[in-house]
Amino acid sequence: MEAIKMIKERRSVRKYKNEKVDREFMKEIIDIARWAPSWANFQIARYTLIDDEEVIKQLATDGVKGFTYNIKTLENAKGVAVLSFVKGKSGKLDPEKGDYVTEKGNVWEAFDAGIACQTFCLAAHAKGIGTCIFGVIDESTIPGIVGLPEEETVAALITYGLPDEEPPATPRKDVDEILRFL
Repeated sequence: MEAIKMIKERRSVRKYKNEKVDREFMKEIIDIARWAPSWANFQIARYTLIDDEEVIKQLATDGVKGFTYNIKTLENAKGVAVLSFVKGKSGKLDPEKGDYVTEKGNVWEAFDAGIACQTFCLAAHAKGIGTCIFGVIDESTIPGIVGLPEEETVAALITYGLPDEEPPATPRKDVDEILRFL
């Protein structure tokens, strides 16, 4: 799939076919997503893929702060990616002993996770898999539900599956509203 077309056509998919995505197929998507750039190539992004219906139900019950929109999407999802990142590396030149080297401090971790998130979603789209990134999540309960290591922090929940809808594009601001030249 051509990159520009892929960027323009990727949508948040909230309705999925009643069919799990093959784990080996999802491994191919992660193999693509791992090429996302990161601070000093520390590659802090981690992906925990869940296709167990009981765990997905628990995420719906305890992992999205009662946000109805996310609960409904999870009730339909056959797969969920917990995107997490290893803490204390991005933003440093030497993650073992150095201080953060910019005023943004550990914000670079979220920046790297965002790049990884978009790369995962674009890779999935290129392979015909729909995704939806959740913003309203409970970062304190999700690690216990999915067994994340202590050195990782949850960045996002991303539902994935075979799309059962083709959402239309939402309006975009005109380029002159978001661009300035000096």
